[in-house]
Order: sequence, then structure tokens, then C-alpha cells
Amino acid sequence: MFLVGLTGGIASGKSSVTQVFQQLGCAVIDVDVIARHVVQPGYPAHRRIVEAFGTEVLLENGDINRKVLGDLIFNQPDLRRLLNTITHPEIHKEMMKETFKYFLRGYRYVILDIPLLFETKKLLKYMKHTVVVYCDRDTQLRRLMQRNKLNRQEAEARISAQLPLKDKARMARHVLDNSGEWSITKRQFTEEKTV
Repeated sequence: MFLVGLTGGIASGKSSVTQVFQQLGCAVIDVDVIARHVVQPGYPAHRRIVEAFGTEVLLENGDINRKVLGDLIFNQPDLRRLLNTITHPEIHKEMMKETFKYFLRGYRYVILDIPLLFETKKLLKYMKHTVVVYCDRDTQLRRLMQRNKLNRQEAEARISAQLPLKDKARMARHVLDNSGEWSITKRQFTEEKTV
């Protein structure tokens, strides 16, 4: 069994690409889903987030208010690093459990959808292939503003908090360009044979 690291940037279209891989029958582990799971009330990461950031990051039902926490960390790199040190170990544990389940079911490879694959670098050594879902910055900005109902300054702050997509594309073994029509992106799955 081998691992494929799939990454991109905010609003690059990585989630849409992940859905296509799933429709093709590929084993896909979405780290964003795991990240939302490990911060639920009752989990160690939830308690540590509340200790570090205070109860103002909670919704009335006790769940983490992702918008409030996101607003805090996207403009403050130290707080973002703190959040990552709280959540990443828990995320890695769950990722390994899910990968092992696919291994036991006989899958030849697993695609790990990891937003911060190149930023953290910790998991790169385990990846046989790396795939970046790329789009140009103007497209990324437009999509993010539209999808999240953000003004230009808020959207640029979120994009700037991540490694630029052009840098990720240079580091990846395979690049899926999602700057244009979705039909063109989907065609790259068969032309590139990314995995």
C-alpha cells in the first residue's frame, strides 16, 4: 500500500477534486473532516482549545465556533501555530486509524486530502505521490469571496495565511489546474493519470 498526498489552497477546488476521486472508487481520507471531528466536545483537543483561546470561541451548544476561531488565527501566526500544536497530533492519530482500515480492506493506495501538506512537511516523507489542485490567485480570490461572503481584505488575509499555490505546485509531483472550466479539470484525471 502507498499514500498519495492531495493538497491545494483555500477555494482552489480541492473538495470537488476529492469528490471525483471518491466517485472513481478511490480510498480518500479528508483531513478537514477529521479536524472537525477531533475538536468536538468531549475530545482532548476541544478542551485544550478552550483552555488556550477561552470560552469566546464556543457556540451556545459547546461546539467550537469555527468562524470566531478562524478570525482569530488567520491574522495571528502565533495563535495559528498554537492551534496547530493542539489539533495536529489528534488529527494524525485519526488519520493513521483510517489509513489502517483501508489497508485491512485491501486497498492498494489511499489518498490523504491534507490542506497543510507542504506547510507542515511532517507527512511528506510518507507520500509516494503528491498532487496539488491549483488555480490562479485571481480565481482563488473570487471563489473565496463568493463562497464565504468575504470582502476582498478578509479573503486576501485567508489566502495569505497559506503557502501560495504556485509554490505548492512547484513542490508537487502532479498538478491539477482548476483555474478554468470544471470539465477541463475533470479531463486531467484521465490525461495525467495522477495516481
